[in-house]
Amino acid sequence: MSNSEPPSAEEIILYEKDRATKIATITFNRPDRLNAPTVEARLRYADLLHQASIDDDVKVLVVRAEGDDFGSGVDLPDFMAGIDHGDSAERLEEFRIDDPDVVYPPKDSYRNMGNYGSWFADSRSGCRSLQEFNKISIVEVKGYCYGWHFYQAADADLVIASDDALFGHAAFRYVGWGPRMWTWAMTMGIRRFQEMVFTGRPFTADEMYECGFLNKVVARDDLEDEVQTYAKACARNRPTDTVVIQKMFFRMMKQHQGEYMGSLLTGMVESMGRLVRPDEHEFHLNAEMMEAGLTDSVKANDENFPPEFRLSKAARKRP
Repeated sequence: MSNSEPPSAEEIILYEKDRATKIATITFNRPDRLNAPTVEARLRYADLLHQASIDDDVKVLVVRAEGDDFGSGVDLPDFMAGIDHGDSAERLEEFRIDDPDVVYPPKDSYRNMGNYGSWFADSRSGCRSLQEFNKISIVEVKGYCYGWHFYQAADADLVIASDDALFGHAAFRYVGWGPRMWTWAMTMGIRRFQEMVFTGRPFTADEMYECGFLNKVVARDDLEDEVQTYAKACARNRPTDTVVIQKMFFRMMKQHQGEYMGSLLTGMVESMGRLVRPDEHEFHLNAEMMEAGLTDSVKANDENFPPEFRLSKAARKRP
């Protein structure tokens, strides 16, 4: 592998299970890139969730990460390559299509981005997959929990966080929305979530606990032990059949609240992003910004906000 090539999906997404306890673990393993999954890694994640959902050796799944942070979202250059290449094989790979006779809709069609928006609501995409997981899921959050990683926290059954965790989505700054908006609003409460969307500021672990998004906040050094305590308690409580029946109850309750409809609605909104006309001098996602480096552009824009509104941990410490 050259320095310019990302690690394989198997290297980025690790999986193990303990047959004795029936606890499985998915670990995001790309700490040098804030655990950013490539498209292939995201699809592997979806496949592993489907596998664990069926596997009789699994009753509880822990989703965690190596390094200092849970993660700050997908690998944007990898993600944007599929979008920028139009009807190429790279674009079709995202949809699990490997057929040279298939042509992707052109960039000037609604379907070009419309297919992508609705794909985020499909469990096979690795974005909404935890919503359809039939066992108990526990997400272990530390440091950054932004973007795609914030999706996972929204969709999990239980979320335990370290006291230094930050939650949000950089897209609220450069696009204005994200695929799990309905679920975030339902779990955080609409008033608090509107504050996150309209100001673009990240919320601390204590704030997320206060609005009911988190089950528990602990010191960083205690995080892994606390998650294991929860996982073992869940694994020992009631048969797996009972767990699956309980999950069906909660899934039906979420659908009564419109969870899937909200996913489709946000997908439609995502698909219309190219129609948004930016105000003069406004920070806005465009080709020039991508060429200059989206990460650097987001960081530069971050400095325009008060310290407590900034996404970067380092920037929040600067006056």
